[in-house]
Amino acid sequence: MLPTAEQRRWMYRHMVLSRYLEERIEALYMEGKTPVFNMAKGPIPGEMHLSNGQEPCAVGVCAHLTADDIVTATHRPHHIAVAKGVDLDAMVAEIFGKATGLAGGRGGHMHLFDAAVNFSCSGIIGEGLGPAVGAALSRKMQGKPGVAVAFMGEGAANQGAFHEALNLAAVWQLPVVFVIEDNAWGISVAKQASTAVPRNDLRAAAYGIPGHHVADNDVEGVYAAAGEAIARAREGQGPSLIEIETARLAGHFMGDGEDYRPKGEKEGLQARDPIPRYRQALLDAGVLDEAGDAELVAEAHSRVEAAIRFAQQSEFLPPEAALEAVFVGEPS
Repeated sequence: MLPTAEQRRWMYRHMVLSRYLEERIEALYMEGKTPVFNMAKGPIPGEMHLSNGQEPCAVGVCAHLTADDIVTATHRPHHIAVAKGVDLDAMVAEIFGKATGLAGGRGGHMHLFDAAVNFSCSGIIGEGLGPAVGAALSRKMQGKPGVAVAFMGEGAANQGAFHEALNLAAVWQLPVVFVIEDNAWGISVAKQASTAVPRNDLRAAAYGIPGHHVADNDVEGVYAAAGEAIARAREGQGPSLIEIETARLAGHFMGDGEDYRPKGEKEGLQARDPIPRYRQALLDAGVLDEAGDAELVAEAHSRVEAAIRFAQQSEFLPPEAALEAVFVGEPS
């Protein structure tokens, strides 16, 4: 399955948009956190997990989805949220903790929810797998169209929730696709030190479902594998598993010293940054020219800057709002 020229430009545009968004968030996040790093300081306090380098995973999958399809993502969610069409103004406002955010600033960057495009994410490892299976079950029981896609890191494939979700999805032949973003590191633990199989797509066979492996952070390889899996789900043929070899170009979180990486690893990954690689591929194929690229990049930068202005100019919720949207039991 090959993408059209327009789909190629769409994927590249959203990769550029996601990357610039995170570059700007990184700069803003670090304000007030130097010379001594303190994650409580600055305009964006708390942890921050960047997805730089993993953009192919998001665009290659989401190019096949509509707003009616469900996506659950991880604690590293920005690239997926951008590709799924989450409201950028409200997303950035949520990251800043503002009242105009997706959850009124209550959730922050690891808990983005946009019901308009059926997107959610969670800071808990493997937390999105069960909800994705449940969403797929609801679609099947109601006879409604739509598939569910559960993104996870390779570390989540060692969680009990992973095996429970795959088993139940296979037993009930649900329209769900499981996507593993294998960036080779579960925080600071190397995949080969924690996982008994060399590739997690091999685990699909244990549940009688197809497993796909995409090497080298290949945008169009992701597009092809996702297209096959999503089409299969839409046709009522049940779930699939995809593992994508990708790259985490930043640390696990902002402020991570990354001392666990072997010498030269990060430099090697940066040399194979997927965005300039895909840009060159599109230029070589005549799908993009220099002028069109410059215009696309300028539009992405303008859109991100507008979202940041919106967030910065928005107000925080009043302190008493801390007692709102909270479930409180009746006194006994």
